[in-house]
Amino acid sequence: MTQFNQTEDTALVLFSGGQDSSTCLAWALARYPHVETVGFHYGQRHAVEMECREPIRQALACDRLGIDHVVDLTVTIAALGQTAMTADIAIEMDQGGLPNTFVPGRNLLFLTCAAAIAYRRGLRRIVTGVCETDYSGYPDCRDDTVKAMQLALNLGMQRRFVLETPLMWRDKAATWALAFDLGGDKLVGVIRERTHTCYLGNRTDRHTWGFGCGTCPACQLRARGWERWTEAGPVCGAV
Repeated sequence: MTQFNQTEDTALVLFSGGQDSSTCLAWALARYPHVETVGFHYGQRHAVEMECREPIRQALACDRLGIDHVVDLTVTIAALGQTAMTADIAIEMDQGGLPNTFVPGRNLLFLTCAAAIAYRRGLRRIVTGVCETDYSGYPDCRDDTVKAMQLALNLGMQRRFVLETPLMWRDKAATWALAFDLGGDKLVGVIRERTHTCYLGNRTDRHTWGFGCGTCPACQLRARGWERWTEAGPVCGAV
């Protein structure tokens, strides 16, 4: 099994098959000579996103794109209790002021598993699409959380991982703009047609921004970002 030198700028992208992680994959491929991906089964209602991953990888295929890893956390996440992301229950705010789509510990588990794979593979940079600008209030998407995780992972694994968050300070309109900057109409087309965002797993109803129910929080956020970006007009800029 190939293992890379930890001083090399190799990357592992947390890749769900959604808009954000697909944009992050394109971003990493534009920067690093070797990029691998990792996805997670965790009993998500929108498990169809996992079926979207390989077609997206094929669409972005190049000599920089390495192997894909898939980790099954279904039993682990299920043991922590149900949420609207993992069970057929209505999406609403909970008593703590967070949407009940929040899966406690999910992103922390993802980053820990990703770091373990990066350790084994000799990959230095771990790229995740979490965002504090346009997000649902998830505390594990915050910049402070990611910085704390980087410190903990580096201490606990005695490595110098760099956790990259290219979308942290971008809203959804800026995320569409970044995709256009990275790959023009072709990449935007891949994001629209092949990625999955809808919490309810809807791949039947097609909108200008892609497939989804159009009413869940994830669809609404994606749609609003698309509208703001297209109203402003696609303009190439620095990435």
